Amino acid sequence: MALKLLQNPPNPWHSEHVEWIDAPPPEAKLEIYEEEAKTVLSENDSPDVGFRWSLNPYRGCFHACAYCYARPTHQYWDFGAGTDFERKIIVKINAAEKLREAFWKKSWVGERVVFSGNTDCYQPLEASYGITRACLEVCREFRNPIGMITKSALIQRDAALIGAIAREAQAHVHISIAFADNEMARKIEPNAPSPEARFGAMRSLAREGVPVGVAVAPIIPGLNDTQVAEVLERAKDAGATAAFRVMLRLPAEVKPVFIERLTAAYPDRANKVLNAVKEMRGGKLYDSRFGVRGNGAGERWQAIDWLFELTCKRLGLNVRGDMQDPEPPKTFTRPLLKGAQLELF
Repeated sequence: MALKLLQNPPNPWHSEHVEWIDAPPPEAKLEIYEEEAKTVLSENDSPDVGFRWSLNPYRGCFHACAYCYARPTHQYWDFGAGTDFERKIIVKINAAEKLREAFWKKSWVGERVVFSGNTDCYQPLEASYGITRACLEVCREFRNPIGMITKSALIQRDAALIGAIAREAQAHVHISIAFADNEMARKIEPNAPSPEARFGAMRSLAREGVPVGVAVAPIIPGLNDTQVAEVLERAKDAGATAAFRVMLRLPAEVKPVFIERLTAAYPDRANKVLNAVKEMRGGKLYDSRFGVRGNGAGERWQAIDWLFELTCKRLGLNVRGDMQDPEPPKTFTRPLLKGAQLELF
């Protein structure tokens, strides 16, 4: 599929929404590739992921999180999983059009569509392109249930729209917050909004009546495992009603990116963290088996998991699997086409 490189891409820092992005621009050159996608819905058959359909308006992610499990997917486009993933962003400019086409097909029965099953649908370029918002408007038009996961405060822009979908169909949003410490988050997630900004986004969504949860992900032993309770407490205070957690995943090319970033940021702690991960992975840095890859093992992981579960119980947070929300209601309705009333006579 042909990609079109933009010589002068939109600047996400020059926008009416810039105050919500809360992150410095990256040092390396940003390259934007526009794509006319053939389809926009991806079908998931992983047994440990709680949704079938996902929608990702962007490939690659400007947030540049060192641990992002989606990095290897960028290699399918002959890009690298490191800085290419962070600075060569593919934009599906016709995503809303393709979503509408999918909803008009007789085979579509109104199942939940989860935004950001791979890369963040609210990364900074969304402030310029508005593709995620356009797709949300299609979902509201057809009253199709949605789920969303993001670590961007930019979602506040669409809080009222998501609230309308929550009332007319169903919407659940999880805000991903791995760190309570802003400085630590900036070192590992350099271009993502601060945790404080994300808690603010959570409050905005809750005020609009959107069921919102927190994804404590990833839990990195020896780095942020002591912050789990604080993240949950602050999320509850910001209006969260649910939570889930995921252990650090280091598949394939993610591993060297994470190790390099961790070593640069915390040279005195890196070996301790990596040894703790191995301790919870049977001596390895990663176990790719379904049902295992998002969890750890051993006494240390059991202590982390116990703390997570106990804190959620104390706060009244509903513990869910990864995006495993209740079965959505059957609200899906195809809008009446202009002039279609004549067909009734």
